[in-house]
Amino acid sequence: MTHVLAIDQGTSGTKAIVVDERGAVLAIAEVELRPAYLPGGGVEQDPEALFGSVVTAGRRALEQAGVTADAVALANQGETVLAWDRATGRPLTPAIVWQDRRAESVCTTLADSADAVARATGLVLDPYFSAPKMRWIRDHVTTEGVVTTTDTWLVHRLCGEFVTDTSTASRSLLFDLDTAAWSPELVDLFGLGDEDLPRIVASDQIVGETDLFGSPIPVAGLVVDQQAALLAESCLEPGTAKCTFGTGAFLLAQLGDRPRRSTAGLTTSVAWTLRDHTSYCVDGQVYTAASAVRWAIDLGLVPAADQLDAVAAAAGDSSDGVLCVPALAGLAAPWWDAQATASFTGMTLSTGRGHLVRALLEGIAAQVAALTDLVARDLGQPLSRLRVDGGLTRSAVLMQAQADLAQIPIDVYPSAHATPLGAAACARLALDPGADPAEVVGNWTPRHTYEPQWSADRAADHLDRWQRAARVSTATKETPPA
Repeated sequence: MTHVLAIDQGTSGTKAIVVDERGAVLAIAEVELRPAYLPGGGVEQDPEALFGSVVTAGRRALEQAGVTADAVALANQGETVLAWDRATGRPLTPAIVWQDRRAESVCTTLADSADAVARATGLVLDPYFSAPKMRWIRDHVTTEGVVTTTDTWLVHRLCGEFVTDTSTASRSLLFDLDTAAWSPELVDLFGLGDEDLPRIVASDQIVGETDLFGSPIPVAGLVVDQQAALLAESCLEPGTAKCTFGTGAFLLAQLGDRPRRSTAGLTTSVAWTLRDHTSYCVDGQVYTAASAVRWAIDLGLVPAADQLDAVAAAAGDSSDGVLCVPALAGLAAPWWDAQATASFTGMTLSTGRGHLVRALLEGIAAQVAALTDLVARDLGQPLSRLRVDGGLTRSAVLMQAQADLAQIPIDVYPSAHATPLGAAACARLALDPGADPAEVVGNWTPRHTYEPQWSADRAADHLDRWQRAARVSTATKETPPA
């Protein structure tokens, strides 16, 4: 029987699972990570802690499963970058996390090229993506070594190769979406023409071998974490969509084989390249979801994440007019405002912790609901339902708010491990060239479906008030694209 070790290296931790050829999870191991949030919008991680968490979680999962792996797959953060010594693998900088906003100055300098960048890449000129952070490292930290996304460094430490996959490359602002290759013009635009860029590979490609988990096994199944979840949740047909509620919330909708650019302020990137066929997705981001909950815990609003619903229940079924815009790291699509700040409004002397917590959860759901409307605009038809995964799907209050505000059913993925399961599927396709992606992913039944309980009028009124609060939170005070 074939077994795959699938590793999800994320912002808040690294998860490793062992999966058999039927897709059953035999073991799970997790290592927590805590990014450093710095003044001025900096968000950093210790690269050695990242790598150590990959090895530790992987070995623990294999030990628990009591099997040897036939391959190791890796899902990555997507836009987190670092500089490192290619000869030794030694990191030369901290990992600059996707949430980091310090490269805003790079984007400001290149503002006149924003439209051309969007046409070529399908993305928005924003420090969220890789290239501005790469340029920032070169300008402010070091000119030594190579500067890449973390997946390239991790794979190099695992097996010595210098690669990235198409989905990760497409999140860089250096990748031409139509040719599915690095763009020399974009590389030069960001002043990175002298850099060595990794070879771009497919997600179902074996890229090397590693002996860090026992006997040498293939390294295969490289993919961005959000795209991995899209695959695991069987979003294979155009118009199917999922949202992952992790450190942030990320809504992706399958576009098929046409890299259509968004006209609604969202982004388009590669979903994956499988069987020599590249699929694309449109996506929108909420920068702070679980990280907003962690902030609330640190402030004492909630004792622990598993107490969210209990605290919210103290307010009954209403936030009593309190609204929260949880823009604790700026606002992403469609505002793209790095300077936006978080806010609570509508508070009175009768406002309690429960109202604040419920408003926080409704604020996360309101951002996602705004994204569902924009995705529908790009697709030319409304979403009929939304598949969801991630740790925050355990909050019934949040999931019900999501159904109410988006006015569509919310199907909760039955496993807490969508991202590593998607990476495992890519590795299984690499090991079996005759396998079909739809068969490898298989069918699944929602753990729970939340149906809208609010009327359409109530949802529209709430979202209108929330949008007005969001506009006040932005630095530009302008209405997002209509």
